[in-house]
Amino acid sequence: MRCNVRRLSAVCSVLGALAFASAGLAPGAVAADGVQSKQWYLDAMGAKEIWKHSTGKGVKVAVIDSGVNPETPSLKGQVLLDEVPEVAKYHVTQDYVGHGTTVAEIIAGTGAGGGIEGLAPGAKIIPIRVGLDALKDQDERAKSLTSAEAIRAAADSDAKIINMSYGSQYYDSEEEEALKYAASKGKLLFASTGNTGDRGNKRNYPSMDPYAVGIGAIDKTGTVGNFSSYGNQVDLAAPGLDVQGWCDKTFTKYCTQEGTSFASAVASASAALVWSAHPDWTANQVLRSFIDTAGRTWPKSKPSKYLGYGIIRPRRVLIDKDIDPGPANRDPLAAENGAAPDEDITATGGSSAAPSSGASATPTKEAGSAGGPTSAAAKDADAGSGTQTWVIIGAVAAVLLIGGAGFAVLRARRNA
Repeated sequence: MRCNVRRLSAVCSVLGALAFASAGLAPGAVAADGVQSKQWYLDAMGAKEIWKHSTGKGVKVAVIDSGVNPETPSLKGQVLLDEVPEVAKYHVTQDYVGHGTTVAEIIAGTGAGGGIEGLAPGAKIIPIRVGLDALKDQDERAKSLTSAEAIRAAADSDAKIINMSYGSQYYDSEEEEALKYAASKGKLLFASTGNTGDRGNKRNYPSMDPYAVGIGAIDKTGTVGNFSSYGNQVDLAAPGLDVQGWCDKTFTKYCTQEGTSFASAVASASAALVWSAHPDWTANQVLRSFIDTAGRTWPKSKPSKYLGYGIIRPRRVLIDKDIDPGPANRDPLAAENGAAPDEDITATGGSSAAPSSGASATPTKEAGSAGGPTSAAAKDADAGSGTQTWVIIGAVAAVLLIGGAGFAVLRARRNA
């Protein structure tokens, strides 16, 4: 069993129970007709302008999760049940908690019936159900796919992007091999980094595995959530707080929620937008474009352990008609994936694209620890001052827009 450079521990463990990367529900539920006014991140990312360039049309996203209900108003016509691999068909439309359905709507919801508007409403969803601990009983979990099986099923589908808004603190070699297999087929793999930043900052797989792009969560002020797990598994950040999602399996009302689950969904939607606009790009190029345009003030060579390379900004990629995505067959994050920068791991018979990647590009990125800071309020390494909001709205300084509405990065790295 091989331990790679992304891990915080050299001890490799067997796979444990898989859990959602959702931190919880806020007290109030809202009626469906009030949901869209609460989707603050669409305005912050400049969705109306983005949709003039791309809606994600033609791109399929595999959502590995608790199942997806294709009958919600926002998802009707958006879920490709006929493209679910045979091995993954068991109860794939039965979502007992609403989590997978929420993730799917954040990615590709049409907003019909006053429901959630997805950031990439032109994209389509291929649902893959995984044996999460929230399923009905042990028998059902046993009949559902393991994480490794689900990733391989998604890799064998026509999805370009695989979203994994779940995790376990235990390493599984089969899961890692499945990710490598998916990367070899040209898939771009996004994973939530976990929600224990304020509770011991536990390891979270698959985000810590090679080729998974780890996504942390920020709020509407651009501050990283205090629950958002931190360390060298964080590659990018996206909105994940004060997000609307289904309250439960009844699908009768939405609740305000938070979690890196939803940040990962926003990242997957962002990739669908860019890949639709640039269909000839590889996963490496889509990911590199996000790294190059991410909102940050620290050097790209020294990723933050809270936000990685910075806040994902698909609008900046889409509006730049002269953007250079770099070489198609070079993993932009090869160093921590244990591969040479120009190594192409494309499997025989697979896509011509080299792997997408998820590790941070330099081994100097600090690892999280149980005694580390629990929020963005940790002291800034350079300025020597403490602040809750180091990425805020409306700053007069040099503004680094997430999409066009005014997120400004004021601080970069933090002391552990």
